[in-house]
Amino acid sequence: MNVDGERCAERAAGVSPQRAAEMGSVTGRVARWAAGRGDAAGLLLVGSCARGAARADSDVDLLLLSTAPDGYAADDAWLRELSLGEVVRVRAWGPLTEWRHRTGSGLEVELCVGPADWARTDPVDAGTRRVVTDGARPLYDPAGMLEALIRACG
Repeated sequence: MNVDGERCAERAAGVSPQRAAEMGSVTGRVARWAAGRGDAAGLLLVGSCARGAARADSDVDLLLLSTAPDGYAADDAWLRELSLGEVVRVRAWGPLTEWRHRTGSGLEVELCVGPADWARTDPVDAGTRRVVTDGARPLYDPAGMLEALIRACG
């Protein structure tokens, strides 16, 4: 099983050591949480953190792929489990739903939840390709689905 979240801090060279540690702590916590969920098909770190180009004002962008994504909108117990801070926005992006959080320190964490077939590779959806080619790193990828997607987009 591939669970990797703590290394986000290593890739966040454009932020303070404290912020990098917080980013690593958040990604590690979410990766461990995802690994314990039966519906989690994968967790992807995307955007500037995944590219190693985070800045002081960067957020942490995470994408959870699930076999039961509708359950996340129906029951918010998972939000309390993760303790990512105040929910400041919920918005749909096609098949994905974004929950944007703000921690006590002001770090914004975007956690999008969507169906596992978002990562299909035959063919790769144009929107999926844009997200992946802008920077993507699997944090939890038990079946290798996210690695296959990244290769297909390369």
